[in-house]
Amino acid sequence: MASFFIVGAFMLPELPSSKSLPDELKAALALNQPLVVMVSLQGCPFCKIARENYLFHMWKAKKISIVQIDMRSPKLLQDPMGRTISHDAQTKNWNITVAPTLLFFGVNFKEVAERMQGGYLPDFYQAYLDERLLQATKNISL
Repeated sequence: MASFFIVGAFMLPELPSSKSLPDELKAALALNQPLVVMVSLQGCPFCKIARENYLFHMWKAKKISIVQIDMRSPKLLQDPMGRTISHDAQTKNWNITVAPTLLFFGVNFKEVAERMQGGYLPDFYQAYLDERLLQATKNISL
């Protein structure tokens, strides 16, 4: 189910927040899709563009399995090993320092495509995303 934030008279799309990476990966793999994890930062304009112009629509159309993890957030999740940690701690475990960063996971949390880090030129973002998704899908079970 899609969720939205209401800001003034506008409804802003929101991606599902990660709660259990093992469960989210299992659900993605059941659909023969990689799990895409978007690491974002509140107030980041590049994150907003990626989320609203590319990722949300693909997720809503069930073209990708995606969850969002927020840098600096104390929200809790289950990490790949099943331990409870904060979103912020998980981003540090993955050595992520740039928002947005997209990660593509296959079986056993292996990264199956190169990370997308930072904001890309709008003319190329979709092409880079499609390329990573194709690579991740091909490598999903490696």
